[in-house]
Amino acid sequence: MVEWIISSGVTGYEEAVTFMETRVAAIHAGTADEAIWLVEHPPLYTAGTSARPADLLHARFPVFEAGRGGQYTYHGPGQRIVYVMLDLNRRGRDIRRFVAQLEAWVIAALAEFGVTGEVREGRVGVWVTRPEKPPLPDGTPSEDKIAAIGIKLRRWVSFHGISINVEPELSHYDGIVPCGISGYGVTSLVDLGLPVTMADLDSALQRSFPAQFG
Repeated sequence: MVEWIISSGVTGYEEAVTFMETRVAAIHAGTADEAIWLVEHPPLYTAGTSARPADLLHARFPVFEAGRGGQYTYHGPGQRIVYVMLDLNRRGRDIRRFVAQLEAWVIAALAEFGVTGEVREGRVGVWVTRPEKPPLPDGTPSEDKIAAIGIKLRRWVSFHGISINVEPELSHYDGIVPCGISGYGVTSLVDLGLPVTMADLDSALQRSFPAQFG
């Protein structure tokens, strides 16, 4: 059984990490169910294990060492954080497959709003093509990131997870090179012209979850 937890308002980052660490230990011990936790954070940056100091351009918000995979990312109001606490001991100890499942889950949820999310080799996260924008220097269509993924495993129980942009303040990304990838933009569902609410996205995530995770 997977418990779905939806927190209203904003949740402090350190509070969230403490909750996840406690829950992950309980899941491993068999005393708690797996969980998907949906939250929002106040504006902040997190640094993954591969973060390069040069990619922190301006620390305009608090910066936290996340301990997850990946590089720098932004979290803030209007962005749905999906903390994924699942037991890979029971689901197969295959990290590549797990990340692919997370990507496919996000893509399926976005598809409910008519958004075609895609993954790109060498560029983490979920991307959308922006044909209305000027093409990239190599002539290929412009692409913006709409979701980021960064996980951590402890005894094969996952935590951290996914961030999906519903309606965050996109200028807040200017303080970092998001996920260490330059030359591309960042978008959101509302930026794409879709009047999607956080509750709408939550429902889509719940509907599309079983196809990937049972």
